[in-house]
Amino acid sequence: MDFLKMMKQAKEMQEQMGSLQGQIEDIEAEGSSGAGLVTVRLNGKGELKSLTIDPSLMKEGEGEILEDLIVAAHTDGRVKIDQAIQEKTQEMMGGLGLPAGMKLPF
Repeated sequence: MDFLKMMKQAKEMQEQMGSLQGQIEDIEAEGSSGAGLVTVRLNGKGELKSLTIDPSLMKEGEGEILEDLIVAAHTDGRVKIDQAIQEKTQEMMGGLGLPAGMKLPF
């Protein structure tokens, strides 16, 4: 492989990474827990965009259960975001001819 071709590939990869970062911000996923009693919506950065709590959980003495369900819903959403980011990264980087198994810095 010649040096100019490597430089061209590096430039293409840099452009792809910039595009990927923008697309990651646009990804959204919903996480839920308690059979849907608590749902959260996260963006690609993991920021909480919305939270929905079923009114049946708004009882005195149920605070600890509600807190656990919120954490579980957030974790569920975060896992889905991470999977979507991984898929998007593989999709975009697949055409660059990188060696199999090469890990990117994120």
